[in-house]
Formats: sequence, C-alpha cells, structure tokens
Amino acid sequence: MYDWIIVGAGMTGATAARALAEQGKQILVIEKRAQIGGNAYDCKDEAGVLVHRYGPHIFHTNDEEVWAFLSRFTTWRRYKHKVLADVDGEYMPVPFNLNSMVIAFGFRKAEQMRKLLVERYGEGNCVTILELRKSDDPLLCELAEFVYENIFKYYTVKQWGVTPEEIDPAVTARVPVRISKENGYFTDCYQGMPENGYTAMFQNMLDHPSITVRCETDAKDVLALADGKIAFEGKPFDGKVLYTGALDELFDGKYGRLPYRSLDFVFETLSKEYAQLCGTINYTVDKDYTRVTEFKHLTGQKCPVTTVMKEYSKPCGEGDIPYYPIANADSKELYAKYREEAGKYPALYLAGRLAEFRYYNMDAAAASALALCHKEK
Repeated sequence: MYDWIIVGAGMTGATAARALAEQGKQILVIEKRAQIGGNAYDCKDEAGVLVHRYGPHIFHTNDEEVWAFLSRFTTWRRYKHKVLADVDGEYMPVPFNLNSMVIAFGFRKAEQMRKLLVERYGEGNCVTILELRKSDDPLLCELAEFVYENIFKYYTVKQWGVTPEEIDPAVTARVPVRISKENGYFTDCYQGMPENGYTAMFQNMLDHPSITVRCETDAKDVLALADGKIAFEGKPFDGKVLYTGALDELFDGKYGRLPYRSLDFVFETLSKEYAQLCGTINYTVDKDYTRVTEFKHLTGQKCPVTTVMKEYSKPCGEGDIPYYPIANADSKELYAKYREEAGKYPALYLAGRLAEFRYYNMDAAAASALALCHKEK
C-alpha cells in the first residue's frame, strides 16, 4: 500500500514526504507526538500569543532551492533576527561587532580597536577570538579576552554543562567578532518567518492525496527490524523507510545511549505590549537560564499582551527531548556502531539531526531531504 514510510513529521520528514509524493510515491508519515512540525511546532497559547513550544525557530538560508521549495507552502514575513547579550545590565549586539565595541569600551578605545581590526583583517569581515588572541597587539588581546569572558564563556558553561576548562578550544576558535555595524544575527540571503506559522506551513506540505499522516504513533510499535528485513504492523514491508528519529532508540539502546543536551522552557505571559528590545536576549554573565525569547518580535503578531520564554539547558535524561548532540570521540564511536547496525537494512534510510547525530539548521535539514529525494528520482 505504501512505497515509503517516513518516521517523523518535522522539517526533514515533511520535506521528504512532499517531494516523494510528487514523484508519484504513496507515503505514510508516522509521528510520535500528537502534532506535526517536529521541534518547529507552533501554536497559540492561552493568551492568544503564537509561541514556539520547543524553542525559537528563525528560518534563514542561502540555498535557493530550499527557499523556493518552502515558499510553495507559505508566504514569508521578512524578518531579520537580532540578539542582544545582557552583560551586567548593558545590552550588546551578538555576534559582537563594532556597535558592541562602543558599548563595552567607549567610543575612543573602540575607535582604536576598529582601526586595528580594519587594518589587519579588512572592513566587513569577521575574525575569531583565536585569531585575536594570537595578536601581538595588547588592545586586540584585550578585545578577545572581553568577548571570551563576557559573551562566550559562561553562556557555553550553562549551555553544555561543562566547566570553563572543559570548553572545547575548537568551539572557542569559531566565536566571531564582526568588523562591521551589522546587528543581524544571521547574514543569509533569505531570512523570514512563515506568515501563518510553521505548523500551517507543514500542514500545507503534507496536504497531498498520496500522503497519509498518523500522529501519536511510535515507530517501535509498528516497525520491526530483524535479519536485514523490515516488517510493518507484523507483515513484511517491501517499500522503503526514512527514519528521522534518534538512532539509538530505533535499536533499543543496545550499545548504550547517545549523549544529548536537553532543554526546559518556562513560558510567562505579561500584561504589556512588549517586554524586551528584540526577539532574543542572551544572559552571558549571570542568571541560570541561557536566554529569553519574546515571540511577538519574531511573528509580528499584534495583541495587547506578550509571552516570553526562558530557556534552561540540562542533561538529557529518560523522557527528555534530545536537542543537541554531544559530539566527542566516544559518542562518535558509539554512533558509528548504530550506523553500522542500520546499514544491515538496505531499505532503511537515515536523515535529519537525530538520525545523523549532528546539528542541522532547518534549511540544511530540508536540503538533506531534497537531496535524498533527487537521488531516488
């Protein structure tokens, strides 16, 4: 009856389902949650404010194919995301840029730093903390230390649950300083928010006569893998399966659990039109939460009240939602075992953040799904 069973109705699964359906395939999408959309699911809260239940999602891409594909299912609200860091009560644009520099150091010293940065690295470019730390100029070293201590270190400690000494130097090396006054968090050509929300966009994507969606359906309850073959609801399945969930769960954690960080969200509705200056404020030197998001900045919604969401990072335990894979030598070796196990099933395909145990932006997830479908075609 089905050519493909797709496990997961998030960005990867929904994109693949639509693309395969348009190739004439019959698709069944199964989703463990009660709703589609994956972690991009949005809905109105009790106050009528459109919120993202699993953390803020801002769409941005340089991929024209992905933008064109998704634009078939939504109109876009042009939105350029801005993030401020709260540094001892001072708000500084993130990534750290020339405007941040003036706030942190005052105009005179910031101007000295700007001239040095332009001279050495070029106006409009980015330079990493690692590069600045290598500099023989004490002023640039001072800049690097400020950004590391006040923007990066404590936020990373909270986000990943490590001590400052355990922070991966490779991560530190990538933290940028922008030699420009660009306050936008992203620099992609295409940036925006679905006009009617992500859930509506996914509903449009899955609205096809060749696509059947079953929510509140756990893959482990309907799929069985044994001896290189796949069964669906107790009967041999001759089609193909695209799996987008956590790979260790598919094999019942037989080699051990893959490590993730999870998140707790605390929502609060306030009797005011706006509560903060921009969509997201990072708390980089104090507070036990990492950031606060105010959704009305993202969605452009007009209403007399507002809802904000505090975000707390934590280890991923039993029953928690895995958000960020913890990539290290041990976890990569463990994932390789599960990947090898999956390779015993020729009809099983893996795609997406959880199945591939890597961090994907939404556009990359969609691009991965489209690439798979192109190959199948």
